[in-house]
Amino acid sequence: MSETCGFVAIVGRPNVGKSTLMNRLLGQKVSITSRRPQTTRHQVMGIKTEGEAQFIYVDTPGIHILAKDRNKAINRFMNQAATQALRDVDCVVFIIDRTRWSDEDQVVLERLEHVTAPVILAVNKVDRLQDKRALLPWLESVGARRDFAAIVPISAKHGTNLPELETEVAKHLPESPHYFPDDQITDKSQRFLAAELVREKIMRQLGDELPYQMTVEIEEFRDEGRVVHISALVLVERAGQKKILIGENGERIKAIGRDARLEMERLLGAKVMLNLWVKVKRGWSDNERALKSLGYDLE
Repeated sequence: MSETCGFVAIVGRPNVGKSTLMNRLLGQKVSITSRRPQTTRHQVMGIKTEGEAQFIYVDTPGIHILAKDRNKAINRFMNQAATQALRDVDCVVFIIDRTRWSDEDQVVLERLEHVTAPVILAVNKVDRLQDKRALLPWLESVGARRDFAAIVPISAKHGTNLPELETEVAKHLPESPHYFPDDQITDKSQRFLAAELVREKIMRQLGDELPYQMTVEIEEFRDEGRVVHISALVLVERAGQKKILIGENGERIKAIGRDARLEMERLLGAKVMLNLWVKVKRGWSDNERALKSLGYDLE
């Protein structure tokens, strides 16, 4: 049997479960998750090799409507990153939420109009449906919106029907040598993953208290074998945001650091010494030069 290998873009509106789906397919956490929309800001590859088949999943930022209050440079970057991921892929998994069709789902569908690769529709969170009888007519109606290669109801959180989804994806992987070693699971560096873990813990701790104008930059990543020393700088746009992030007597930033450190130790298999700093950098999220210096670059 010959080897197959291909790129599979996972797309959809914000907060629909794209990162959860990729992590579940890989059986390992590669993309950070939270209840907040637009947690994912970059294209993140997750690589899964099973026998002769290598799936290269590309998790993408949620494609969203650029309303006036969301038309910042970072929002434009995220839309561009998601759209760019559709170029030259072998298959697309378009993920939507149960029996809801939003304006942002429609925006994603329109972005897919010129995509020649087969598109599989994954209807997520079906475990939350109160009336399962509503699912079949909904699948029929949504299936009329495009000639999908397949429609698969799933639960990314619980793993429902993910083997069936992957079977459909495998049909579209071309014959090709594997692009990555069989034991590699992502294209991202440990430095990148460490920054993302800090950002995830901030988003989970603060919920809606801190707006999207927050990012994390790793200033030091020094691996000494049994101990990894990491210094992370958290950038916000206003002094009030810094105060919220630090918390009374520094308790909140300590809790964020503890949660991030424990997960980093699981990821790296070593003891982690983590230092977090918070700095105000006004306007960074709407400044293309600042974004590029912080790693938000499509090149």
